[in-house]
Amino acid sequence: MAEKAKVYFADFRAADFHENLQQKLYRLMKAAGCGDIDFEGKYVAIKLHFGEPGNLAFLRPNWAKTVADFVRDQGGKPFLTDCNTLYVGGRKNALDHLDSAYLNGFSPLSTGCHCIIADGLKGNDEAYVPVEGGEYVKEAKIGRAIMDADILISLTHFKGHENTGFGGVLKNIGMGSGSRAGKMEQHNAGKPSVDSDKCVGCGTCQEICAHDAAVVGPDGKASIDQGKCVGCGRCLTHCPMDAVYASNDESNDILNCKIAEYTKAVVDGRPCFHISLVIDVSPLCDCYWLNDAPIVQDVGMFASFDPIALDQACADAVNAQPPLPGSALDGENFHECGHDHFHYMHPDTNWETALNHGEALGLGTRQYELIKI
Repeated sequence: MAEKAKVYFADFRAADFHENLQQKLYRLMKAAGCGDIDFEGKYVAIKLHFGEPGNLAFLRPNWAKTVADFVRDQGGKPFLTDCNTLYVGGRKNALDHLDSAYLNGFSPLSTGCHCIIADGLKGNDEAYVPVEGGEYVKEAKIGRAIMDADILISLTHFKGHENTGFGGVLKNIGMGSGSRAGKMEQHNAGKPSVDSDKCVGCGTCQEICAHDAAVVGPDGKASIDQGKCVGCGRCLTHCPMDAVYASNDESNDILNCKIAEYTKAVVDGRPCFHISLVIDVSPLCDCYWLNDAPIVQDVGMFASFDPIALDQACADAVNAQPPLPGSALDGENFHECGHDHFHYMHPDTNWETALNHGEALGLGTRQYELIKI
């Protein structure tokens, strides 16, 4: 039987007035062994989600400051980072993304470190990273700044997700570290297309395409030859009108497997440490411009070197909670779901797919020992 991974846990109580929650997170990181990493003089990427403007469920910047302070105390050089989004919104290019981050409180003044959008201005500054043992992805497209870091720390808001069941460590690292083209590869089984209503025939896609797949026709509208297209996503990242799009047509199970493979690409070959906060557990991703009421009460902070065990522990902790009255989880058929809250809310998803595939890739184990500090 495989050795169990250690997952460390701290609740959100501060009843003895001995320490606040930021101090408790710091102590959790120390107890879980994060300080055993050699941080001296190293660049440390703190991978998190800055939150879409309008959404209030994302992690407060105070948590990020605690992680950055821990890194600095060990002699490291921390920076907060995420990659641009595939969809149109407040985070699809680096300028809008930084505006959104600052709006939500993630500034150097509040966190003590800088924000770097890992895949650059237009989402195309990427590193091509081999995926050892990859079944669906042979070479992942990862934001370059994330791959340039010596050490990776993931700081994850654990919540529900409409495509993957829940959004945990693998979602934060795998999907979140993908460039815009990398996100397209995970979401899309095919190639990008053009919305002719938005296209103005500027020819940018035609100029950027190295395979002569994008062509502006006599009608002044661009189209993409699916036979010539290799799915690099350059046209998608460069279109000034957001006329080029990728359909989210990949099955949820394969999407989960691709997320695990992208995570494998990001974490291999360097020290990594993972933190998940089970707080404000909203039913949908923080990528939405709104958030629904939490589905369960706040549970606590979790930390581990094993991303698979950490996601499993957080899922188990949420599933052990009763639904909050009036939330999306509070329904008359709740008890028929076998107490899998995520499958109840999103019946077309199976979150276990990502963990099983990640386990097969050698990312970690679903077997864990929970250690409360």
